[in-house]
Amino acid sequence: MYAHVIVDIANSQTDKVFDYSCPDTLACGCRVKVPFNGRVVEGFVTGVSEETSYPKDKIKPVASVYDELPALVPECFSLMEHISIRYRVPCALALRLFLPSEMRLGKVRSKFASFVSVGAALPEGKRGPKRREVMDFVGERGEVSYSEACDVAGGDVVRALIKAGNLIKTERKEGRKPMREGFGIAKTDVVLTPAQESALKSIDESDKRVILIHGVTGSGKTEIYLNVIAKAVAEGKSAIFLVPEISLTPQMLAQFRSRFGDMAAILHSGLSAGERFDEWWRLRSGEAVIAIGARSAIFAPLQNIGAIIIDEEHDASYISETAPRYSTVDIAKMRAEYNGCKLILGSATPSIESYIEADEGRYGLIKLTERINGRPMPDIITADMRREARKGNFTGFSSLLRDEIQDVLESGNQAILFLNRRGYSSSVICQECGYIARCEHCDVYLTYHKEEECLKCHYCGATYRMIYACPQCGGKHLKYGGTGTQKIVSELKSLFPEARVVRMDNDTVSGKDGHYNILKKFADREADILVGTQMIAKGHDFPAVTLVGVIDADMSLHFNDYRAGERTFQLITQVAGRSGRAGEKGKVIVQSCCPENYILRYVTSYDYDGFIANEKGVRKVAQYPPYALIVRMMVTGEDNAAALDVLKNVYFAIAALKDEHPEKFIFFNRMHSPVKMIKGKYRYQVLMRLTDDSLLEKFYDMACMYETPKTLVYVEENPTNLS
Repeated sequence: MYAHVIVDIANSQTDKVFDYSCPDTLACGCRVKVPFNGRVVEGFVTGVSEETSYPKDKIKPVASVYDELPALVPECFSLMEHISIRYRVPCALALRLFLPSEMRLGKVRSKFASFVSVGAALPEGKRGPKRREVMDFVGERGEVSYSEACDVAGGDVVRALIKAGNLIKTERKEGRKPMREGFGIAKTDVVLTPAQESALKSIDESDKRVILIHGVTGSGKTEIYLNVIAKAVAEGKSAIFLVPEISLTPQMLAQFRSRFGDMAAILHSGLSAGERFDEWWRLRSGEAVIAIGARSAIFAPLQNIGAIIIDEEHDASYISETAPRYSTVDIAKMRAEYNGCKLILGSATPSIESYIEADEGRYGLIKLTERINGRPMPDIITADMRREARKGNFTGFSSLLRDEIQDVLESGNQAILFLNRRGYSSSVICQECGYIARCEHCDVYLTYHKEEECLKCHYCGATYRMIYACPQCGGKHLKYGGTGTQKIVSELKSLFPEARVVRMDNDTVSGKDGHYNILKKFADREADILVGTQMIAKGHDFPAVTLVGVIDADMSLHFNDYRAGERTFQLITQVAGRSGRAGEKGKVIVQSCCPENYILRYVTSYDYDGFIANEKGVRKVAQYPPYALIVRMMVTGEDNAAALDVLKNVYFAIAALKDEHPEKFIFFNRMHSPVKMIKGKYRYQVLMRLTDDSLLEKFYDMACMYETPKTLVYVEENPTNLS
């Protein structure tokens, strides 16, 4: 027999199938070790046959096999072909998406635990007190762990008893718990509202493969998702449920565990290597049939999928920023098509692209316009920070927000304060010469972190000592520009010393339980105020939260990006939805220096339809997505001259293509990337706006053609971050 193998080397020269002789028992989808170019490498078996097209005397045997059960299901190879062709990446790189990275090269294995039970009776002459004690201990319990037995009598005694056959040692696979149990109220006796019943009926009866649920925050979308998944499981099928942030999984886990028990498994990068390995195999073996996780869980090793659900579908985290630069929704569509199941996209603030797809009939559309049981939406009030400045208030808190926080503390409720910038301040500036502290490896300002008394780069993670004098002129008059979450917490403690405050951002959630510990503390009412970045903005359900404060609504509003208005609307609407989700009506204070901005007017009136109509008109006239396609060809490298040479080659190749198809180009130019350097690599770009995607394949071909050992070239379609 011959195994057809793709070697796990992400290189265009090795991007083909190689044949090896193999045992008859080897199956398609197994991971193997094979000899290749003088060394032994990992490979993936794409098929097994009795014949080979290569000379048989030159074929080498498979060195070893990793798996008894094939790790890759047949669907993986179908998706591999789509991804490899669509994004111009080697097949090996596409296949890696389907496996936890730790599984490669056998870096992690199943965990086994040892147990002992009673075997032969002790002979009369060998009944010492320690031996009798441990034999009685094990006999009373039937079976104990090996370590417990050793604690009673010592390892030497236990090993001697095992050797003599008086104790029998067995080993069993022991699954590693991926995380602590979820928290929050797990609702098991839910009575569906008429709107939810209607939504489920629409999903069942729709002839559309993709269905968008546009439901206001608190409208009961999660219960619809759970019912869709329950139906799939009852039919003997599996399901995938995605959330945009790892921090959302603890509360979701409570809901899923109460409904489905151990049939649900968690998959995300925040797990330990062993936990992710075990959860992945539970899904692959069929022990678990529901995959819950962030973006990477779309590649869960499930078969016969009955439903795929992407919650908060508008979130930018669903786009991969490393090769292959895939859209999770696109991969989900492929899997839904392959399995013949429905793909459900849900959001209180759908992306404009998705909403237009639904509005024009290519997706199904379900609207949920009211909260469960008619609970009112929170009042959204804008606070004009210009007036605050005129009154001499230069803190991060308007007088209105201060008063509302005081009311929350006095009433025993909770508040969430949102600011999408971590650290204490966004820059350190010399007031004498204008010097601004920058990262040595990236073209960005350093952020001051007061607690650690250091400067950090939020692009490459580099840490620098805090400066107390300007390194350029020696001046000691340093100014801190911008406000971060650390500074807000510091001001809160000064204004409300009795308040219990917790902070949640990338600096405070280190470790695999970082998200859980902070959210659990807040859920258990051990804190009054939660301050955080966008990871607190969506999905969380804390009944006692009656106030949400948006510290700086202008931060995303004036960003140089055509999506700035959309992102601001989404962020504020999402974080506003955390307020007033139980009995008491909520309130939201949005602080801005331009409260008259039309985006904020749409936000405060919950006018999504008006916002969409306006945005559609603007984008249609200006020819921005979805009415055009933005393509960015990125060129990066540590050698600036080499990167520039490649940029010129790419630019002139595209210029020639533009001469052939001038009608397809709306905009075309080459330039420095807005962030000129990241992690020591120079960054250049060719930016285009096109009428359609008919030239995409040519751009991907160019990226492959002009890439060099020193310079990386890649394509981004409608990039989520143009910096």
